[in-house]
Amino acid sequence: MLQTQFRAAMRVRHYSLRTERTYWQWIRRFVLWSGKRHPRDMGAAEIGQFLSWLATDGEVSASTQRQALAALLFLYQQVLAIELPYIDSIVRAKQPKRLPVVLSREEVAAIWRHIPDACPRGLALRLMYGTGLRLMEALRLRMQDVDFSTGSITVRGGKGDKDRTVMLPRTLEPQLRELMRQREAWHVVDMATGHADVELPNALHRKYPQAPRQLGWQFIFATEHYCTCPRTGAVRRHHLHEEGIQRLMAKAVQLARIGKRATPHTLRHSFATHLLQAGYDIRTIQTLLGHSDVETTMIYTHVLPASQGGRGVISPLDALA
Repeated sequence: MLQTQFRAAMRVRHYSLRTERTYWQWIRRFVLWSGKRHPRDMGAAEIGQFLSWLATDGEVSASTQRQALAALLFLYQQVLAIELPYIDSIVRAKQPKRLPVVLSREEVAAIWRHIPDACPRGLALRLMYGTGLRLMEALRLRMQDVDFSTGSITVRGGKGDKDRTVMLPRTLEPQLRELMRQREAWHVVDMATGHADVELPNALHRKYPQAPRQLGWQFIFATEHYCTCPRTGAVRRHHLHEEGIQRLMAKAVQLARIGKRATPHTLRHSFATHLLQAGYDIRTIQTLLGHSDVETTMIYTHVLPASQGGRGVISPLDALA
C-alpha cells in the first residue's frame, strides 16, 4: 500500500509527524486531482500541471506551492525510487514581499496584563518574547536544556535541525524554576505508575534505552494528563499542544484591543525588532534567532520607524511644526 510505504520512508529518515501528515495530504490531493491515478503512472508532466493548477485555480501562496512540490518530490524520489527530470513548466505562484507584524513594547505589556504568568502556556509565550524562540522550539524544551548557573537555554534540533544557545530571561527564572519543580514531582509519579517515558529524537531510545525514563529528557511544558502516541501507541505525557498557546494569545490580543493580526510568532518578530531598537548588531540577532543567512534577519531593519535604525529621517510635516 502506498501510504504504508510512504510512512516507512518518512520514519526511517526521522521526519516529524507534522511533516508526515502534511506531505501525505498533498500526495492524497495530487491523486484525487488526477482522477485517482496511481502516482507511478504519472510523472513530471502531471506534477507540473498540478502545481500550476494550485497557483491558478487554487490561488495558493508561493510557500504552499513549494511545500506541495517538496511532498511530491519526496514521494517519487524516496518512496517510488523514480528520478524526475527538472520541472520547468510550472506557473509559479507570486511570492509577495511582506513585512512581519511587530508589536510595540507597550502592546506587549498590554498583552501580558491578560495572560497569567503562573500558567505554563503564559510562561511559554513570555519565553518566546524573551528569547526569540519559535513556538515549537519553546514547547519542545527539555529539563536538561535550561542552565540556571550560566543563564542560558539550549535549543536543540531547531529549524534546519540546528542547535543554538539563547539567554535565559532572569525575570522568568522564578516561574521557570517552579514549573520545573512541578515537572520533577510529576516525574516521580510517572516512575511509580510506569508512565515515565518520552519521545526522543533520532532513535536515541535504541542507543540509550534508559534515556526516556530520565528526568533530563522530559519536556518542561508537559501535559497534565497522559496521552497516547499516534505512532507507537505509548501512553505518556507529551508537550503542550500549540493550539492552546495560539488560542491564549488570540484572546489576550482581543482583550488588549490590539488591531494587529498578532500570533505567538509575532512575539519572535517583536523580540528581534526590539533588540535592533536597543542597538544590538544584526549578526548577534541572527545568531539568537538561528537564521542561516543574515539576509533573513535584515527584514527587521525594514520594520523600524524611519526615525530609527540610523536613518534619522524626519517627516516634512513635523519639520513645519
